[in-house]
Amino acid sequence: MAFDSLFCSVLAQVARVARFVTHLCDWASLATVATRAPVEGQPFSNVFSISDGPELQSSGVPYLYLTPMEISVQDLQVSPVSSLSMSLAQTDFCRDSGYDPQSPLCAHVILSGSVLQINGSEADFAKKALFSRHPEMMDWPHDHGWFFAKFNITLVWVLDYFGGVKTVSPEEYFQASPDQTSVRLASDTLHITSLD
Repeated sequence: MAFDSLFCSVLAQVARVARFVTHLCDWASLATVATRAPVEGQPFSNVFSISDGPELQSSGVPYLYLTPMEISVQDLQVSPVSSLSMSLAQTDFCRDSGYDPQSPLCAHVILSGSVLQINGSEADFAKKALFSRHPEMMDWPHDHGWFFAKFNITLVWVLDYFGGVKTVSPEEYFQASPDQTSVRLASDTLHITSLD
């Protein structure tokens, strides 16, 4: 197999891993640039529930349900630039396989981009996506100014095997299928091809 076609094949598989992890994960760590003293200008990480669509209806876009009362949302109002990290450590996969959460074999994805408020039909989809997987959200206090937002992806970082992080473009990411029945971790692909 020529290197170019092998590289494209592996890259496509890496993009599928990213889509798979994003769809499977129910929560993520959102890192913003802090706007409050004494940590102003420093990275600030916080946990948020996410959904890229109802189960088995992946859009690839992580949606969030936010309130201006949340400290990280206040950071986003100053600068929407952020990163979103998800890991299979929150699933049974890593635990059952005996993988430490930090191990690259316990696949994790970091999305670079920004958080944007959404309206209209996209907000309707976000509501369905989030409330179907996080039904408790429907009962959260109605006087908190909740709104729907999406993570606008500019670059995807994937760590699913030893040897360093791999990156895929948003275009490659959205073209990939997160199909659970056919996705294999890119580490499997790399392991198999390294034996040839």
